[in-house]
Amino acid sequence: MHKDPHATAAALLPLVGGPANVTSVAHCMTRLRLGLADRSRVDDAALRALPGVLGVVEDDGSYQVVLGPGVVGRVTEAFEALLAAGGGTADEPTRRAAGGGTADGLARRGAELKARQKQRNATPLKSALRRVANVFVPLIPALIGCGIVAGVAGLLTNLGWLPGLTPALAAVSSAFMALIAVFVGHNTAKEFGGTPVLGGATAAVVVYPGVAKVTAFGVALAPGQGGVLGALAAALLGTYVEKWCRARLPGTLDVLLTPALTVLLSGLVTLYVLMYAAGEVATAVGTAADRLLATTGALAGLVLGGLFLPLVMLGLHQALIPIHTTLIEQQGNTVLLPVLAMAGAGQVGAAAAVYVRLRHDTSLRTTIRSALPAGLLGVGEPLIYGVSLPLGRPFLTACVGGAAGGAFVGLFAMLGTDVGATAIGPSGWALFPLLAGSGGWAATAGVYGGGLLTGYVVGFAATYFFGLGDSLRAAEAGGTVGAVCDPEEHEPRPADRPGPRPASPR
Repeated sequence: MHKDPHATAAALLPLVGGPANVTSVAHCMTRLRLGLADRSRVDDAALRALPGVLGVVEDDGSYQVVLGPGVVGRVTEAFEALLAAGGGTADEPTRRAAGGGTADGLARRGAELKARQKQRNATPLKSALRRVANVFVPLIPALIGCGIVAGVAGLLTNLGWLPGLTPALAAVSSAFMALIAVFVGHNTAKEFGGTPVLGGATAAVVVYPGVAKVTAFGVALAPGQGGVLGALAAALLGTYVEKWCRARLPGTLDVLLTPALTVLLSGLVTLYVLMYAAGEVATAVGTAADRLLATTGALAGLVLGGLFLPLVMLGLHQALIPIHTTLIEQQGNTVLLPVLAMAGAGQVGAAAAVYVRLRHDTSLRTTIRSALPAGLLGVGEPLIYGVSLPLGRPFLTACVGGAAGGAFVGLFAMLGTDVGATAIGPSGWALFPLLAGSGGWAATAGVYGGGLLTGYVVGFAATYFFGLGDSLRAAEAGGTVGAVCDPEEHEPRPADRPGPRPASPR
């Protein structure tokens, strides 16, 4: 892996078609997200083989290079600097080293499955979910930072240590959550084509202390009522009001009246309608999540843990981001994330089983070795699109492992030991510093760790005994993978090419 983010960025840029082919640059927790003018100019095989690249994913027009937590921010900064400077290209030996002899059949198969899935599911619903996710994803670093500080403050409080410091830590960790509505409003307006500061100003009404003097539907409002859902709705309304005004007012009046009308009209509707309505929805979300795990925890965990990987594949997991954020805002943690994180444990167990069984497939085992550490830390895309999904059955047995881990965590929630996460984004082992629960950190971590172990073991066992078809058993005996099962079809499909695959340099 390139330790120098500038070297990684310089190697990436020519492989995605050069500066002229890049129309936008952004990043989330693990992925460099690029907008491309011409998708055909991308060298997928060389990108996948580049040291430091954990995988490649395409989602609704965004080309995403998986680099991993921490690394992605530094590489994105270096990548943007290269674009601003007019490019910069890797030399020819670097390109040959990145791309020479690394065309992997399973990697291509995963890319093909992803592309077909994207084409079939490019619906208005998925587009809307992606845009809502774009509002919340930039907030994740702050959620993680404040979540860890909150965890440290809670631990010190429970131990009785440094009593003079814990109030300061509580203030540091809580300040962002107290004003998160403003950030949601800013990002909403930016995403939907409005003026970001007007979106923030409109959403700020939700957390202003003075709203306690306002009565809506016969009930006095409370500061923060409606939370992030109310802020999202307020800023979205403000964006549409702003666009309406700008389309109708002459330039001389637009400068003065558009901001005033945007804040006034959207603010009044927010106070008298949206805050109350969003507050009811947010309360219902919190109540439903608590009751779901308290009354049907094992069954709920089984279903949620088992279905999360398919949701990720379809892009529908983005609908859960506002729900997680609402739960964190209301209760201090989200009880859904640790259950859903069990899907990654099943994925790791399934990949480990494939590694053990297909001992003669050098290329695939190399891919798994490079992707497993990221999988253990909750970055599952390399294993999903590079291993289990192209092989077919291991994807299904990974879901079985996730279901078992989710059922384990859900069972303990029924018994009174709930497991929550104070921030969204990390999963796997990376979620341990962000755990919170009614039974204290040690008990919470024990239940979460037990769920991970259950997911690993069941995912491994299910894949080892049931996850290999006839063609994969032939590969186990010393042949090659002669057919790759398409999970969307009943018949196996021919592999991309016969014969042993060359070992990946990763």
